[in-house]
Amino acid sequence: MSSQAEGQFTWLKTGRDALDRMLAAIANARESVRLEVYFFDASPATEPCRQALIEARRRGVRVQVLVDAGGSLTLPESYWEGLRACGGEFRWFNPMSLHRWSIRDHRKLLVCDRTAGFIGSFNIAVEHHGDGVTGGWRELGLEVRGPMAQELAAAFDDMFAQADFRQRLFSRRRKPVGAVGGPKAQLLLGGPGRNNPIKRALRDDLKQARQVRIMSPYFLPPWEIRRELARLARRDGRVQLILPGKSDVPLARLAAQSFYRRLLRAGVEIHEYEPQILHAKMFLIDNIVYAGSANLDRRSLGINYELMARLADAGLAREAGEIFDGDLAHCRRIDQASWLKSRTFWDRFQAKLARFILGWADPFVAEQQWRRAGLTGRRRAYLARATK
Repeated sequence: MSSQAEGQFTWLKTGRDALDRMLAAIANARESVRLEVYFFDASPATEPCRQALIEARRRGVRVQVLVDAGGSLTLPESYWEGLRACGGEFRWFNPMSLHRWSIRDHRKLLVCDRTAGFIGSFNIAVEHHGDGVTGGWRELGLEVRGPMAQELAAAFDDMFAQADFRQRLFSRRRKPVGAVGGPKAQLLLGGPGRNNPIKRALRDDLKQARQVRIMSPYFLPPWEIRRELARLARRDGRVQLILPGKSDVPLARLAAQSFYRRLLRAGVEIHEYEPQILHAKMFLIDNIVYAGSANLDRRSLGINYELMARLADAGLAREAGEIFDGDLAHCRRIDQASWLKSRTFWDRFQAKLARFILGWADPFVAEQQWRRAGLTGRRRAYLARATK
């Protein structure tokens, strides 16, 4: 746990830890509960969460739930009848449409009474709530108290108000993307477009870095991020990556492997996490920590709605380093010579094809859908000004 003028921050080191703390916060809420997730699974393992939300509403707490319609495609509308029946509020983000299916809300957050906030990699689903070693996916999150919890509540309110896309996406009254907070504790809110605050902050921090440690389940960074990582490794800095040894999206793992050769030759260390599926997201750049929902890929840094806390705190960074070291113990380091020798023509072809699909085709389709949704012309210019 780390405290500073901007608030108090506590690592949630596994998905199990996160769910337990979130359920306790919902049980203790007296005024409001705001929950936003990409994926909510209807299963016995997640039933305690739904019941906690219903019980909170029955004791007079305002309960609002926002779930991405694409991420939770198999979740029936009837699942939320019990919450709605007692006065709770539920909305789908971007109900599925042929013309804008690519625009998704990938954020994960819970805010109770505007004082306790939770962010991280975890959805509300059975596979997200193990310890990441003996069972369940490897997850990571952060409990936030203080001003940033209030900013999380405001960020939720903006998304909840525009979830069904009936309003203008980027009205002058609301700003669902951008950076809020001070230099020591910033909340970075990313969304569709090329001027992404998460990408911009990462790029700026990497230019001055001496040591970088990144944990990302989906690794397809834009060229400027790759360039800075390679430059740092070449100038005697240290760059360590923890990437998945197994993945729920095999295409994403293949795409990441298309970068291995160049990164290894530059001196970047690549480690693959082996016990379970890696889903945690953490970027540690010297004494600056990023934690939240964003992956280091094209979709998180230019298509999805995402949120990351950027915290310049030596104590929190030290704890993050200890978490990273613990995960390294469960990784296999990729050896450059062995990797190059083992790669067949078919391996290289699959990796390049996956990179083309996720790195070029997917963003191209998304941009066409932004245009249909109105993210062009004056509105794109407004977004660029709003995120400076």
